[in-house]
Amino acid sequence: MWDYTDKVKDHFLNPQNVGEIENPDGVGQVGSLACGDALKLMFKVDAEGRIADVKFKTFGCASAIASASALTEIIKGMKIEEAAKVTNKDIAEFLGGLPDQKMHCSVMGREALEAAIDNYKTGTTQTHELKGKVVCKCFGITEEEIKRIVRENNLTDVDEVMNYCKAGGGCRACRPEIAEIIEGITGSKADAGEKPYEKPQKLTNIQKIQLIQKCIDEQIRPALRADGGDLELIDVIGDEVIVAFRGMCAGCPSSKITMKDVVEARLHEFVSDDLTVVQEK
Repeated sequence: MWDYTDKVKDHFLNPQNVGEIENPDGVGQVGSLACGDALKLMFKVDAEGRIADVKFKTFGCASAIASASALTEIIKGMKIEEAAKVTNKDIAEFLGGLPDQKMHCSVMGREALEAAIDNYKTGTTQTHELKGKVVCKCFGITEEEIKRIVRENNLTDVDEVMNYCKAGGGCRACRPEIAEIIEGITGSKADAGEKPYEKPQKLTNIQKIQLIQKCIDEQIRPALRADGGDLELIDVIGDEVIVAFRGMCAGCPSSKITMKDVVEARLHEFVSDDLTVVQEK
């Protein structure tokens, strides 16, 4: 259960500035419905260059809604140059803080604002695009995004980066590279959070099922729950693992990718390379 501040609860239950603006001067859209979080931010600018009206529409969890609502309250009345300096830390502080695992919602708000200001300056409608080398292929997070998040929030380990932008929370293959990025910025060795692990060579059926459940509980479920989803182990028949997605993951267009790149990959890593994961019919 997340520990939300009263202000987060208030902005979730009573979000400010929800809706659309006709003929907005700036529009920024980030995230993906397929990944569980998406935000569209739009604003109108007055003759003095101040943000006179701002609205948003979002798809996501309570923190995503509260962060978007807070962002609109922060930037309303600001000049564009002032709004461009708003960071995800400003959004989180406005709300009295966010759970560590939900800081990526504040980052999404900052990215939407950045995209909207770019749109305002260029006069063209565009969505936030990935620029530079993609480090986390599961969530499409680039090296530049990770560097910026580490610098702006003084992050020192890979789990913190995962909380702020999800990078490293999927198949985890990129975690050593994220640790190197952190080390390059801070000058201190970063913990990739990966301890040497030796898979058991031989398991009884009961031991295999227990280890699969343990892997789901400890290695897979936390990442899915961060996006409002979940996973339930239905059965194990031989080397076939039958699962069912729950919450935001149920019916998600990317569930097949998640099943292969996250669920099956993690079970191969911690239990057995022979396992095949299928969804409950």
